[in-house]
Amino acid sequence: MIIAVDAAGGEHAPREIVKGAIKAAQEYDVNIVLVGNKSILHMLAGHYMNKLNIKIIDAPEVITYNEPPLKAVRSKPNSSIVIGINMVRDGAASAFISAGNTGAVLCASLLNLGKIKGIDRPALSSFLNISPPIPALLIDAGANANCHPNNLVQFAQMGSVYTKHILGISAPSIGLLNNGEEEIKGNRLAQETHKLLKKLNGLNFIGNIEGQDIMKGKANVIVTDGFTGNIVLKTIEGMGDTLANVARQAGQIFSIAYHLRGRELLRDIGLGSLVKRVDYTEYGGAYLMGVNGNIIVSHGRSQAKTIKNAIGLAKQTVERDICRIIKEESYDQTD
Repeated sequence: MIIAVDAAGGEHAPREIVKGAIKAAQEYDVNIVLVGNKSILHMLAGHYMNKLNIKIIDAPEVITYNEPPLKAVRSKPNSSIVIGINMVRDGAASAFISAGNTGAVLCASLLNLGKIKGIDRPALSSFLNISPPIPALLIDAGANANCHPNNLVQFAQMGSVYTKHILGISAPSIGLLNNGEEEIKGNRLAQETHKLLKKLNGLNFIGNIEGQDIMKGKANVIVTDGFTGNIVLKTIEGMGDTLANVARQAGQIFSIAYHLRGRELLRDIGLGSLVKRVDYTEYGGAYLMGVNGNIIVSHGRSQAKTIKNAIGLAKQTVERDICRIIKEESYDQTD
């Protein structure tokens, strides 16, 4: 298994990306290809290359966050994003991970990998580890701001497949995110999607779920459009950042009073696991479902821990042959 990693993408690239890749190579025993500025990457990772089966591929161009995705992909064929995705297309890598320009990753994946037959729109799927013991999968987490009901039906089908094989749940429960539990609630998209999902055989559709149900772990798969899903994801990330800061400050105060280190105190009062569950670094990234290849999109603020976990997620996805399984499924084509 070879996993290509965009070493030029993200706010903390390349140093944190390289650190995460090194940790992943040590922990997961995978072959990693770092894609980026060759001379800089040799300086950062050269000592580990032979010991840990890490290789470097030069990518002299970088797509930045403020560039229009489609134009950037077409004008920069030697960028780390395009080269990494082409490695997946050509079979030189089993998966590609990037914390760079998400729009560019989506565009390059669509242009160079193509969609799986029967899938109208690929979707980003992100695990939310907020309600133990089983994470929930949010789909779409930001790829499609405007959706049709049939798109959400396909998101539910792909999300069910992914959750079934990654988490080992035989019949994952599917919840449609809405502003009420009743079938008549919501906008036209929610109402029409509910009707389609209710008719569809083979899915464990439990109906509408509301925002508060996300934290309760009511559904294994949470289905919504990418506009709403991205807001949900970033709200949880913001809550995690805030909670971590509050806990850190409280820990500093109480650790002095109780002669405990902050981390030990958080564990003793039960906050340690909660902070961990709402920490976006724990789940690594979002899997892009519906394209002909394994692509993981990580947070732009990703540091070493996030990249390591993203590589772990990519490894699971490849080992369980998720892309092939999704290809073999039949998808509803109702308009």
